[in-house]
Amino acid sequence: VSTQSTGAEAVKIMEYSLKSTLIGLVQSLFGRCKYRWVEASFPFTYPSFELEIFYNDEWLEVLGCGILMQDILVKSAVPNKVGWAFGLGLERLAMAMFNIPDIRLFWSEDERFLKQFRVDNIHRPIKFEPYSSFTSRTRDIAFWLPANFVEMDFYDFVRNTLPGDTVEDIKLIDNFTKEDRTSHCYRVTYRAWDRHLTVEEANKIHDTLATEVVKIGGVVR
Repeated sequence: VSTQSTGAEAVKIMEYSLKSTLIGLVQSLFGRCKYRWVEASFPFTYPSFELEIFYNDEWLEVLGCGILMQDILVKSAVPNKVGWAFGLGLERLAMAMFNIPDIRLFWSEDERFLKQFRVDNIHRPIKFEPYSSFTSRTRDIAFWLPANFVEMDFYDFVRNTLPGDTVEDIKLIDNFTKEDRTSHCYRVTYRAWDRHLTVEEANKIHDTLATEVVKIGGVVR
């Protein structure tokens, strides 16, 4: 889209193009489903949005997107254009479509996992059959958010920071704002690949998480 139209008009045109295209993408994957747009904040787009769908009785975030900031297009030698961008995690979509409970399975070489996706017909429905029986431990952590907090970056931060690849799931379960400060509460599920986690082990890992949250500017409640 050219910026010969007014800036506001160009953004509205691109927002319509962006949303209609991505809704079509999601519905081609999940069929006709409830969806909602949530205002978001990303480094290179404004306005920015997250697209959530109502899937398996809960709202599931499937992608982030937005209108490219004009400065990026100027530096890319297309100053008279307006564009949009989006990003989605293929693993997250596959987890939803095939009922895969743990993102770590995508890096597994376990034949029990791999053989479930070897099919002669790619259109044949597949539902993952779980095989792990090790004990999981859930712990909650609540903290006041640091400046420039990005929720999806926090999920990656947790998985990359804690030892032993023990984080199975992270879910936001509560949030509120008071006096210009926002607090999030996350429920973290820990599970080891090769053994049952003891209560003491889970507590120690969770204490490490609290320490790391403080290091990035969070105030643990």
